Amino acid sequence: MTGGTRPAPLRVAMFVYNDVTRDSRVLREAKSLADAGLRVTVIGRPRSPDERAITRQARDGFEIVLVPMPHAWRRWWYRFRKPWHMRGLIVRRFTYHLRRGPAGWLRAIAYIGVAIAVAVLSVIRLPFIAISGGFSQTKHDSTFDWLIRWRFGVLGWAGTASAAAPAADVYHGHDLTGLPAAVRASERHAGSVVYDSHESFMDSGSNDTRPRWAKAVMRRYERRLAGRAAALVTVNRSIADLLASRFGPSRVVVVYNTPARWEPPAEPPDLLRQAAGLAPGTPIALYHGAFSAHRGLEELAAALLVPGMEAVHAVYLGYGSLEERLRAMAGDPRYGGRLHVLKAVTPDVLPAWVASADVGVMAIGASTLNHRLSSPNKLFESIATGLPVVVSDFVEMRRIVLDDPDGPLGAVCDPADPTSIAAAIRSILDLGPGERADLRARCLRAAHDRWNWETESAKLVALYASLADKPATAATPAPG
Repeated sequence: MTGGTRPAPLRVAMFVYNDVTRDSRVLREAKSLADAGLRVTVIGRPRSPDERAITRQARDGFEIVLVPMPHAWRRWWYRFRKPWHMRGLIVRRFTYHLRRGPAGWLRAIAYIGVAIAVAVLSVIRLPFIAISGGFSQTKHDSTFDWLIRWRFGVLGWAGTASAAAPAADVYHGHDLTGLPAAVRASERHAGSVVYDSHESFMDSGSNDTRPRWAKAVMRRYERRLAGRAAALVTVNRSIADLLASRFGPSRVVVVYNTPARWEPPAEPPDLLRQAAGLAPGTPIALYHGAFSAHRGLEELAAALLVPGMEAVHAVYLGYGSLEERLRAMAGDPRYGGRLHVLKAVTPDVLPAWVASADVGVMAIGASTLNHRLSSPNKLFESIATGLPVVVSDFVEMRRIVLDDPDGPLGAVCDPADPTSIAAAIRSILDLGPGERADLRARCLRAAHDRWNWETESAKLVALYASLADKPATAATPAPG
């Protein structure tokens, strides 16, 4: 046995622009790296923008540090973006001072000046609203507002988060909202940068609806920051190919968002039917996850009305902005009480709930490029429990579901066509008992052999092992 000192563990600082608690990818990655012996700190932000103090907590062998968001900019921006909202205050103050008589007239005159300034500012604001698309968007979400929030909100947090981060060997930025903090931290302390893009960021959600010029600005910014990274980590092969073509990183590592291997109990509980008040054996098509637009929620409901689906019940298990809409639909007599909305359950018990369905449905819409290239978490969460799936006929989901070397793990559908969704669901439910048992066993086998976090996390650990062998270098200062 040779002597000498043991090398210090590699230090990792991760940055994510959320409160970490629901980000399964960040939590899994941090735990896997900590389990591999690395010293990991995750820097996030509090859920409330009014939080003022830095908080710290230990979790699964790593530390979570929540750094407050900057707040001073919001006050002046509110006054600038909506100067006409000051009119009530100006009128009240002008009236108050005017009624005081000569002693208050000077102040009253001053408020006339303020009123003129606010009127001029209101006129100045109109072109910005028009240019940013504010007339066609919600009043709280114009493109100009979006850019201001980026400059002073996201990048402001990046500055304070990077200052609060400990010195590290690798700075790991999750998504474009976390990457600026990682780059800035690497400027303070020599170290490598890893860009972990959970999606094609500028092709996702409301980002995709921005004007072409605004998206071009942000894509250029993303490309410049991504160019500082020693490696790009992302969630599937299709997005890896897309981002590699945009950024040209020296190394790309695909880490799918798969859960850990799960073994079904000998006597699985019938959780969904019990919670929904359904008789044993009632066919259930399950959607679980966020209740938000373009996830196929209404299309699944419409599929219940297709002839041949009269016995099938749809269960929605989750949370989100469309919950009230779903509950209203559940009361619609057209569905005959076959649509059920259940509250989300915690991740530790989710597999047992998912496993009690007959088919998992992910009819994600083709609204964005990011959706068309997606491999949603719920897909892997479903097959991890042995649940066959119906997914949108998009490249990544088709590859996972239909091209499995052991055989199909479900069916694909046109997510915009309830008849296609219904046919895909029926193709699974109409199988004989033996064939359905074989399909479930095949899904569970695929999860155990290929689609599991034990397999995927090994790629991340291997990346960090290679980074540990490279000398740390300081990043070039980031723009903005």
